Amino acid sequence: MSSASTVSSEILGVTDVDKALKRISHEIVERNPDLSDVVIVGMQTGGTWIASRLHENIAQISPSVTVPLGAVDISMYRDDFSLRPIVLSAPTDIPVDLTGKTVVLVDDVLFTGRTVRAALEALNDHGRPRAVQLAVMVDRGHRELPIRPDYVGKNIPTHFSDEVSVGPDGVTVVAALGETA
Repeated sequence: MSSASTVSSEILGVTDVDKALKRISHEIVERNPDLSDVVIVGMQTGGTWIASRLHENIAQISPSVTVPLGAVDISMYRDDFSLRPIVLSAPTDIPVDLTGKTVVLVDDVLFTGRTVRAALEALNDHGRPRAVQLAVMVDRGHRELPIRPDYVGKNIPTHFSDEVSVGPDGVTVVAALGETA
């Protein structure tokens, strides 16, 4: 009988996550001087808490402008839905028409890029944004599509089989060490 052993490594702690979110918030404000045309949209479910935190930080940085906050469920837009069952994670809630807006699309981990592709399609159901910017807490590489984030909390080189977990308390990578007897 064989089993794979794993090792878990904390890459970012709670303080590091807070610093990364504050930095990304400042970068969003600097890149978008007219925040009245910006909408923050978190991808269900991993990106929603990050989007909420970015929204709070931007409100502190620029209290005179209220930036709308939304969430998008990409379950029905995935290109692999025929390979696995569709699990609706949480409802899409986009409070404004996205036509002409700059959407800051937020997710926890950028991996192959396929989830982002699905989110871009889902956004089109809510208007035609002027631009879409991508913010992620972790970019782990291994892209299968030509998608690049505009804002990154941390670039983490990983093996394809590694699992990356992102939460308010930190970022952890679980790596398989191989088969053991």
